[in-house]
Amino acid sequence: MKKIGVFTSGGDAPGMNACIRAVVRTAIHHGLEVVGIMKGYQGIVDKDFIPMTAHSVSNIIQQGGTILKSARCTEFRTKKGRKKAYKNLKAAGIDGVVAIGGDGTFTGAAVFMKEYPDIKFVGCPGTIDNDLHGIDFTIGYDTAINTAMTAIDKIKDTANADARLFFIEVMGRDVGFIALRSGIATGAETVLIPETSTSIEELVETIEYHYERKKASIIVIVAEGEEMGGAVKVAKKVSKRFTALSTRVTILGHIQRGGSPTAMERVNASWMGLEAVKALLAGKKGIMVGIVKNEIMHTPFEKAIKHNQEISSKLLEMVKILA
Repeated sequence: MKKIGVFTSGGDAPGMNACIRAVVRTAIHHGLEVVGIMKGYQGIVDKDFIPMTAHSVSNIIQQGGTILKSARCTEFRTKKGRKKAYKNLKAAGIDGVVAIGGDGTFTGAAVFMKEYPDIKFVGCPGTIDNDLHGIDFTIGYDTAINTAMTAIDKIKDTANADARLFFIEVMGRDVGFIALRSGIATGAETVLIPETSTSIEELVETIEYHYERKKASIIVIVAEGEEMGGAVKVAKKVSKRFTALSTRVTILGHIQRGGSPTAMERVNASWMGLEAVKALLAGKKGIMVGIVKNEIMHTPFEKAIKHNQEISSKLLEMVKILA
């Protein structure tokens, strides 16, 4: 192997730049050429390749977002598009690719390698949702929950000042990891996530329980994919049944994707980027590099995607007991 590429795909996540930096500098350390592929799979189809040097990734470890950008690519989903991508990679002399992204990114890589097995793909898990198997904390997750925590703390200050009921929506269309951990970290009264079922009756009872105990405010964290709907819909349903407190809704939205990555994020993303290059040099392909219990783990793409992380029953218990 003489030359590799690196790209970011899917939703951006804090720590992606730290991972890019590690991939580039590790590749150079081992005598490899390395190119940055702009806008994910779209960049492969368009042959949007940029030669990378150690200087190319200077002063990016603390930056949020991704210097290589991200984009959706419908063309890559077709055989014709993947054939074009293959020709571009071969013409550029690229033998292996480090793909930083989530389930969609790894699904695309797995399909591509079945058709063109001579191009090796190794993945690094970049998604704030933390919904991949074979990793404790995906790149972006720690920063996202810290960002949510900081925002919820500030909302709680104003909620306490005026005795209000706040419904705060965090990201999590399919999974509730951000909602669950940020809810525990901020002492929220309850958390609504897609993985569990909570009726309006149960929610109202919980709110009334805390109100009767004269809590200064009541905070309900809602994952955007919760079965009753987002925070706005849930708040409307509850407000018809519970009128003792003034109700407010805050949607944190994309602030959870932005911002400077935490220290843990930078270290873990760097470690996984380094190990991804080492995996390519060792002839590995079709695997995601993750960290489980502070040890590097290689998980096949298919397993990482299909066997998503499960919500911890211990964390759910914490919400119920500590609230």
